[in-house]
Amino acid sequence: MADVLVVAEAADGKLKKTTHSAVTFARQAAAALGGTFSILVIGDALGEAAAEAATLGAAKVLVAQASSLKDYVAERYVPTVAAAAKGTANADPRTPATYAVVVGTASAYGKDLLPRVAARLSAGFASDISELLVDGNKLKYKRPMYAGNAYGICTVSTPVQVVSVRQSAFAAAEPAGSKSPIEQVAVVPPSAAAERVEFVSFDQVKSERPELTEAKVVVSGGRALKERFNEILDPLADVLGAAVGASRAACDAGYAASDLQVGQTGKVVAPSLYIAVGISGAIQHLAGMKGSKVIVAINKDADAPIFQVADYGLVADLFTTVPELVKQIQAARS
Repeated sequence: MADVLVVAEAADGKLKKTTHSAVTFARQAAAALGGTFSILVIGDALGEAAAEAATLGAAKVLVAQASSLKDYVAERYVPTVAAAAKGTANADPRTPATYAVVVGTASAYGKDLLPRVAARLSAGFASDISELLVDGNKLKYKRPMYAGNAYGICTVSTPVQVVSVRQSAFAAAEPAGSKSPIEQVAVVPPSAAAERVEFVSFDQVKSERPELTEAKVVVSGGRALKERFNEILDPLADVLGAAVGASRAACDAGYAASDLQVGQTGKVVAPSLYIAVGISGAIQHLAGMKGSKVIVAINKDADAPIFQVADYGLVADLFTTVPELVKQIQAARS
């Protein structure tokens, strides 16, 4: 029997939806190992985040809260996460870990934090996994390679395993219907070296639209939109309540902001509906969105690779088709 620890991601005192994917993995892993899973929420002013975490079916929710953790700095978070994994207040390397598996989502936060936690725990690290495979009482991890054109299966042989999961590959965990107990855990002071790391600022693009990685509907545009990128896409996104994404080509050309990039070197999304407008479908872009539930492609090139993964495709001029689509949606809703 072995237990699993989920490292939650919180922002502005609230639990981010990325955490729900890690919880889905934790439920599967705990069932395979015959144990339970717990959730660690770390940061400052975490009342709301902890309350939400307590609805997800964990054996317990651990809360590490301090004003020094208000702004995320990996060097300040790692000692406390490692200590929580060991069930101790000092994270002594000689102390056996309480949890066999430590998991988070492969978001920017998880990609920065979890490898450092693995190093602190002398643990093997399986990153960006898309599926959990069980072989007896042994966990195996499937992860995409070569922009999702191949998959590898890996195992971790260390006593503690640290894992990051691809958000688009694991469905968001639903509330379990019961409340988990909430426990406060000690915040481990940072090392002298970490004390020299200073948080300066976090420059975030504010938008009234849903966050790209958490939106249920995403409308993405390619380089074919040129300078009319926003003119064409914004009305469609507005009428659908969607987030706006873009191909790398559109971002590189300056038609869209870099934070909108979807793909292997951008953001990975898996909305219920993904509408690709003027996107040819390079493998790097497909790697970031082909997990979407329904894919709609609009492109005047009938041979564009995007049509190979699309559930619905329309070969047409996007400059006339998209405005007409907006009109039809508005008419249907009026």
